Amino acid sequence: MPQKLLDVLMLGRCSHEFSWPRRSADGHYYQVCLLCAVEYKYDWKTMRRTDKVDRVPDEPAAVTRRSRSHAKKPSWVPRARRLKLQTPVRYRVKNLGSWYEGIIENLSQSGVLFQGPQNLPDNTLVEMVFEMPEEISGQKNSSVLCQGRIIRAREARGKAETESVGLAASILDYKFLRQQ
Repeated sequence: MPQKLLDVLMLGRCSHEFSWPRRSADGHYYQVCLLCAVEYKYDWKTMRRTDKVDRVPDEPAAVTRRSRSHAKKPSWVPRARRLKLQTPVRYRVKNLGSWYEGIIENLSQSGVLFQGPQNLPDNTLVEMVFEMPEEISGQKNSSVLCQGRIIRAREARGKAETESVGLAASILDYKFLRQQ
């Protein structure tokens, strides 16, 4: 079920923001979009991207142990595309009674970042209820109940007068709530 949310977030066209050209294990250069992770071949002579790189699933090749250990592995993973929001959220520790009110700062395919009054420890399972943005769900007033896990917490910046904490949660599962 979380895959559907991830698919919906990625339906939009990417405006492509490319990394600096990198060299692959075979010596050829390529560029990767930092938003959607698509790869293009890169020609240093003309300083242009050329063909899109079509990745083939790993083929069982006769690779020696020595060459396998020296193969370059990707050193980074592109950051998930984020939607900046100021949407109310209710959250609580999973299956406990007390709900807390907060504000979602951004939403991505990998999770949600929000501000709220209650700090929760890392790895805490949480439930969150909020209105899914129309850009994602395609419809207005579509509330969703998300199951998530707290990844990190930080003191809120620039909000010294109010006691709130920033929480980042990965989305494990979700379901749309019926409007009554």
